[in-house]
Amino acid sequence: MPASKGGSRASIAGLSLPSFAVAGIWVSIAVLVGGALAPPLGGLEREMQLVLAVFLFALVLWLTEAVPYVVSSTAASVLLFALDLVPTFGDAVSGFASTLVFFLLLLLLLGGAISEVGLGKVVAGRMLSTRSTPRTSVRSLAAHMFGLSLLMPSAVARTVTFIPVVNRMTDAYGLPDDGTFRKACFIVLGHINPIGSMMLMTGGGMAIITSQLINESVRTVTWVQWAVYMIPPMILLFWLSTVSALVVYGVDDDLTLESNGSDGDAGNGEHAERDGDDALNATGGDDALDANGIGDRSGGGVTLTRDQRIVSVVMLGAVVAWIAGSFVGLPTIVPAAAAVAVLSVPGVGIVDRDLIADVSWGILFLIGAMFSILDAMETTGTLDYVVETLIEVVPFAAMAPWLVIGTLLALAVFIRSWFSTASAAIVVALPIIMEFATVLGLNRLYLALSVLIAVGSTTFFPFNTTSVLLSYDKGPLGLREVLVFGLVTMVHGVVVIALSWLFYWPLVV
Repeated sequence: MPASKGGSRASIAGLSLPSFAVAGIWVSIAVLVGGALAPPLGGLEREMQLVLAVFLFALVLWLTEAVPYVVSSTAASVLLFALDLVPTFGDAVSGFASTLVFFLLLLLLLGGAISEVGLGKVVAGRMLSTRSTPRTSVRSLAAHMFGLSLLMPSAVARTVTFIPVVNRMTDAYGLPDDGTFRKACFIVLGHINPIGSMMLMTGGGMAIITSQLINESVRTVTWVQWAVYMIPPMILLFWLSTVSALVVYGVDDDLTLESNGSDGDAGNGEHAERDGDDALNATGGDDALDANGIGDRSGGGVTLTRDQRIVSVVMLGAVVAWIAGSFVGLPTIVPAAAAVAVLSVPGVGIVDRDLIADVSWGILFLIGAMFSILDAMETTGTLDYVVETLIEVVPFAAMAPWLVIGTLLALAVFIRSWFSTASAAIVVALPIIMEFATVLGLNRLYLALSVLIAVGSTTFFPFNTTSVLLSYDKGPLGLREVLVFGLVTMVHGVVVIALSWLFYWPLVV
């Protein structure tokens, strides 16, 4: 998180806080007070200036994470009402009534249920054979992450599940902790893994937010249509990035587990102790890994627990309902609500109070508050004023169409680089860029999908993406390696956007 990266600290009322957070608090207050007391600037009306002040107040607090998202988002909504920018408090919190907020909540609960019962660990323990090499193991890791992204919406959950597996594989091969194999694996876990979440409308926060914004401002996109639009481009982006990781780190393709003769204690053997055997073996069936850290390929199969079977059946039913609903007009939120209801009924109880308490409520509040602010900006004409002013300042009219699109995508990437989650960046950046697309006459559907790809494939700093932060904290990657490979995936994202915009999407949209 941004607040945690600064080393110096300051205090407010005797409380010790990171200086970055203190700066965020003071800047946000200054912006709010300045906007309220200063006479209207330029061609702004007073209401417009106040709405912008509230937006910038919230934005600074969100970027610095000086206070929890729940607090800053609630404060922003209250300010809309207190400053008389909306007629009622209901209008000040109108964004919280968005389908997106509740749809994302349901998907977070389903993702939590999948992680809770350990379905990902069942797959994680079946990855290796004695004929595996480090290079094939990296490819196998990528394939499993890609496949699980269709079933496990949370990229963070996938990363947490597979970190112990990577450590076990490193020990089994007898490779060093800071070697190329482990670095390539953690690049897959951190940088490449989240790309898979964009394939499905229900694949993660970024896709959910983008799809709902498209449905509200462009046209209705069904679950099946989203899969058609995004699966091929994401397959290309995912495997371009995986191949790049193998090339950049030059992972060995000669060493095998048989030739190494590992007894499970190769290397320093500290991985199993650090990560805990339970992280891999608590699958409810056979041991996930044998003594050598190698999956049992004897063909005996995996015995699922009762809860794992229930979650598997419920998720399969939800996917079938999403597919069928695309043809009969069933809202995508209905299967998600039904699935959560089934998993929470007495006698099942997988979605319980503890699981609900662990939901990322901060992101949900941020989305609700941002939508409320956008409603106020549209009602007061602020958003139109900002876009028109920027169009006058930036010579979009003199630019070629591809340069206009590139400039807007660069704006999205710039905004994304300041946020600790891609979902939050999408909420802030996409509505503004879509307004540009409307004024400039660009294809809004293509641009929205392109913004998603650009944001989802860009990570400059560890705090930009939670999965990267985890791989940076638990793995051998340094800041330079995080930045360099973030640039690699960003370049791949640009290539995929260009190919999709020019050749693929015109064929299927």
